[in-house]
Amino acid sequence: MASASLTRTPGSTGNRKTWTLSVWLKRSNISSRQYILRQISGGDYLDFQFQSNDTIQIFSYSGSTLLHLDTNRVFRDTNAWYHFLIECDTTQATASNRCKFYINGVQETSFSTETYPSQNTDLPFNNTNPIYIGTATSSLYFDGEMAHFNFTDGTAYPASTFGETDSTTGIWKPKTSPSVTYGTNGFFLKFDNSGNMGLDSGGGSNNFTTSGTILQYKDTPSNNMPQLNVNDKYAGSVTNAGRTMTNENNASTGVMSTLAVDTGKWYWEAKVKDTATDTFNVGMRKTGLDNYDVSGWSYATGAFVYAVDGYIYKDGSQSTNTGATAAVGDIIGFIVDLDAGTVKLQKNGSNIYSGNAVVTGLNTGDFWHVVQGASQASVDFNFGDGYFGTTPITSAGSNGNGLLFEYDVPSGHFGISTKNMAGNS
Repeated sequence: MASASLTRTPGSTGNRKTWTLSVWLKRSNISSRQYILRQISGGDYLDFQFQSNDTIQIFSYSGSTLLHLDTNRVFRDTNAWYHFLIECDTTQATASNRCKFYINGVQETSFSTETYPSQNTDLPFNNTNPIYIGTATSSLYFDGEMAHFNFTDGTAYPASTFGETDSTTGIWKPKTSPSVTYGTNGFFLKFDNSGNMGLDSGGGSNNFTTSGTILQYKDTPSNNMPQLNVNDKYAGSVTNAGRTMTNENNASTGVMSTLAVDTGKWYWEAKVKDTATDTFNVGMRKTGLDNYDVSGWSYATGAFVYAVDGYIYKDGSQSTNTGATAAVGDIIGFIVDLDAGTVKLQKNGSNIYSGNAVVTGLNTGDFWHVVQGASQASVDFNFGDGYFGTTPITSAGSNGNGLLFEYDVPSGHFGISTKNMAGNS
C-alpha cells in the first residue's frame, strides 16, 4: 500500500470489550514503523503496528496504558503471507485470556512487554472515532499487501475460525467464507472489487473510503507470487509492493526475487523504466551463490542476464549477442525452460534471436531466482499481477492461467506462483 490507506468513522459505538481482528499480510519493505490499523481521537487510541525493529506491537491507551503487547518475534520474511489475529474479551477472569494474539493459527505467548486490560475494561476501540487501515492517520504507511481483513463486533473468535491447515501442504491458509457474526460495526474487506477496494462484504455495509492508489494484485495467501526481496538487495529502492527496482543516483543496484524455481517452464516480463539504460541487466541467478556483491549477481558462475546492449552475460563472461537492444518503455519477456535448461527472449511480444535459445545449459535441480543485477536502470517487473509499477498492462495476453501479462504466454509456460509451481514440479 506504501502511501495508500482506508478510513471509516463508525456511526455508533459497538462492543468495546469483546471483538476480533483478523488480517492476512505480506510485507514488501521492513525495518520501519508501519501501521496495520489505528483507531484514535486525542489521547484515546488502539494501535496495531510493525515497529522499526520488525516486531509487532498491540497498544491501547486512555489516560493510562490499558493494553501493551510487544512480540519478541520479528517479521522480516517478504516471501510469506502472515495471518495475524487479535482475539479480545476483557470479561475473561484470567488476564492473559483478555487479549490473545495468533500468528498463522498459533497463539503467540512470547512478549517483551506484556500488559493486559483490567477485567471488563471498555477499550478505546470500536467507538465512533476514525479507523485507519494501513496508516497512522497520514504517515507510517504499511508497505505490502493485505487480504481478507475481518472485524467482528461483539464476538471473540480464535484463529481457527478464519484459517486452517492445508491437508496436503501443511500450510496455514484462509477460510474464504468464515462463519461469523459481524455485529454492528463489523466488516469483511475482501479487496475483491478493483473499483471499490473498501467494499464491506460482511453484510453490514460498513464500507471504507480509500486514499491513494490501492491496487488489486493476483498475489494472494492461496496463490503466493514472487516479489523483489529487500532482504537480498544491493542499493536502490524496492517499491510498488516489491514489483519495481528504482535506481538511485546512477549507482549500481541489484535485487533477486523471493520465490525460486528448479524445474518447469516459466514466463515473466521486465520493463525498462528510466533513461539509465546503459546497464539494464535482468536475468536469473542460482540460490546460494557465494558472491552476493551486485556485480556477482550479474556475472558470476550460476547467473545470466540480458543487457541493454543486446548481449547475454552468463557465468562470468559475455556470451550471446542477441542483436536486439532495449530502450526505455521496452518490455522484455523471459521464456525459461528449466527442463531443457534453456532461455528464450521476446521484446515487445516479438522473438529475439530468431526465437532460438539465448541461454543453454542451465542445470535442472538448481533453484533459480529472477534477478536484476549490476544495473543503473530502474525496472518494473510483472510476474503476472498485470501491472508495470502502478500502470495496468494495456492489452492482456492469452494463456495467463489466471495471471495477467502484457503479451501471450508461450504454450506450456506459466507465471511463477505457488499454485503453478505445484502443478509443474
